[in-house]
Amino acid sequence: MTRHPALLTAVIALLVAMGAAAGDAPKQTPKPEEKKAENQIAPQKLQAAMVLAASSHLLHPNPAVRHAAIDALKDRGDPDVVPALILALRFYDDDEDRLHEALRELTGDGADRSGWHEWMMWQEANPQMKPFAGFAAFKGQALAAIDPNFHDFVHADVAHDIRLEEITWGGVRKDGIPSLDNPKMLTPAEADYLTEDELVFGVSINGDTRAYPLRILDWHEMFNDVIGGVPVALAYCTLCGSGILFETHVEGREKPFVFGSSGLLYRSNKLMFDRETNSLWNQFTGRPVVGTLTGSGIELKIRPVAITSWKKWLARHPESKVLSLDTGYFRPYEPGLPYGDYFASPDLMFPTQTLDKRLKPKDYVFALRDGEHEKAWPVSAFEKKKVINDKVGDISVVLIGDAATRTVRAYASEGRTFDAKDGRLVADGRNWTETETALTDGAGTSLRRLSGHIAYWFAWSGYKPKAAFADMPEKEKAIR
Repeated sequence: MTRHPALLTAVIALLVAMGAAAGDAPKQTPKPEEKKAENQIAPQKLQAAMVLAASSHLLHPNPAVRHAAIDALKDRGDPDVVPALILALRFYDDDEDRLHEALRELTGDGADRSGWHEWMMWQEANPQMKPFAGFAAFKGQALAAIDPNFHDFVHADVAHDIRLEEITWGGVRKDGIPSLDNPKMLTPAEADYLTEDELVFGVSINGDTRAYPLRILDWHEMFNDVIGGVPVALAYCTLCGSGILFETHVEGREKPFVFGSSGLLYRSNKLMFDRETNSLWNQFTGRPVVGTLTGSGIELKIRPVAITSWKKWLARHPESKVLSLDTGYFRPYEPGLPYGDYFASPDLMFPTQTLDKRLKPKDYVFALRDGEHEKAWPVSAFEKKKVINDKVGDISVVLIGDAATRTVRAYASEGRTFDAKDGRLVADGRNWTETETALTDGAGTSLRRLSGHIAYWFAWSGYKPKAAFADMPEKEKAIR
């Protein structure tokens, strides 16, 4: 114990605080067998309390306290505190040299890492590095110091099936990016704020057709709505370029889920939360990953959504409703804000590994997400051709796309081969009509639309590393 005076000071302070919090609760004399058990487990409890207290001091406003905590944790010699040191590295630049020294010594990794981003990627690549007992409580305390509401999501003993050490703060508080719930819609004539070339999310369910402009969704990243009688949520992660339309009613539950943006991220992907249980959900998979719903087996059904230009959407759907600028929030709803610089840059804003180099991290792909049938195609594949015929597992599919507007719709082709001729979609010697729900030939044949969405390559390859990918031929890569 005397080898770690700073750690001893920290744990004494913690135990004093715990005693003060207990107040004047009546004391009971333990039975002999209880006293024996208490003596047996006391060292383990004390050790856990010591490490938690010292880790908490990594974020103390007094530099001397922080430095003493870093030195004590380093001298302790156990790498289970590495996640806490990496977290501290993000918030105190003036401790960087001391933290780097501690991290190098505890991990045995002598690489010259430049800061928090690189150590976060090291942590992602080393899942065998387990945090100390009580890390969830420390993580909850650290996040609650930013926003007390974060304690709703991460706290001691919280259930989780992702690594808590990889959860990062996204720069806003809970609901700092507010969802749009049952937002006001306009007729096309009333939506005079839109320009022809700007992009919208287009959705059509049971004849109810709606357009949600990206210039608005960039600021809100989530809507909860009922379209064609079906409760849905569009979860839009601007960081990974994916707007995914989820059906929010789950069999066996009385009410549909209503989602918001937590302000937290996991591997550069937003963690959304449901307002019923405050469980965190992975936006890309539609599964709860932290909180009471973890392990429930719930996975939200994905529905078709298309990104396209307002001009093209309106030509297809002159009756479409359009999201109003009157959202109840004051935002500068101009195209390209607030992520214009990010969208134009090849770089990621938050750390995550990008191991699959077949595409650049922020190249767009179309991700087919139809139950067990999952596959991705580069959106750039549609620069030279409008139609792609392919197979995904045991089903034949046809994709119709436009790279300029990131528009891709997928349909079950049932073995037919489609082609685009003189602006017409042709198969079996007949012309086919493309709709939001099916391909039809005018003679009673209907081929169903398949669910999917656009995403950045790093997100697809990171979250779906085992899913199929339609790579481009080398000659097409050379053109790019």
